[in-house]
Amino acid sequence: MGAAVLPSERFSSFDQIVARESNVIRVKNDSMVSCREYYCYRLQIRENSSSLLLYGGRLLQQFVVDMYIKLETTRLDYYRRNQIEIRSELYQGIVDSVVNGETHGREVGHRVVLLSSFIGGPRDMRKRYLDAMALVRCFGKPDLFITMTCNPEWPEIKNNLFCGQTSHDRPDLISRVFRAKLVDLRDQIIKKKIFGYVAAYVYVIEFQKRGLPHCHFLVILDSECKIASPNIYDRYVSAELPNKDFFPRLFDLVPRHMMHGLCG
Repeated sequence: MGAAVLPSERFSSFDQIVARESNVIRVKNDSMVSCREYYCYRLQIRENSSSLLLYGGRLLQQFVVDMYIKLETTRLDYYRRNQIEIRSELYQGIVDSVVNGETHGREVGHRVVLLSSFIGGPRDMRKRYLDAMALVRCFGKPDLFITMTCNPEWPEIKNNLFCGQTSHDRPDLISRVFRAKLVDLRDQIIKKKIFGYVAAYVYVIEFQKRGLPHCHFLVILDSECKIASPNIYDRYVSAELPNKDFFPRLFDLVPRHMMHGLCG
């Protein structure tokens, strides 16, 4: 069941709203959880019990999308009902509308302002962009552009599919495995320093039309670890097939995952 937010309560960040969802109703009644927690519970993989949802195929995808829209609509409704706390009066009025370029009557109306903590909102995207530009201004241009793509043939995915399923039937499993491998890649770059000391980094996760996630990393190396000569580039980048005798595993993986076959 969803956690109702009382009109008299005041929040300054999205994290406080999530904390309110998770805690305050549980204090009153331990048998009640928030919508977000309930759907997370339903999508968990359990060895001793099977969930009918996980066998739904495309119906599972439809369920996940519908529930995501439900949660986002609830949060958007909260922002719409609490515009006073977000200082929306700064964006209201005829003068403000004209200044913003809204010269047509159909474009003038009540503007709903989203906090920068609302993920995916215009203020959130602008904040992330400015943060990235500030890193470039402070530490210099990125040295490495790394792309990580989800592979539906990963054994961690195939070994956990139910009988008769394909990887596209389990978006929940794909996302969890990809997340685990992404965290490991980030640890290798940042903590294990496989490319040297990292001064700053940013990354973004996107989803392809067929539902597979991929990640783009921009890495700024420390001044002592900059790539300054062709010999250093050759250590990280290769535009030819690996030597079959010295690197048999790489010779098998590169054509399989990084080369296109015949079309049609």
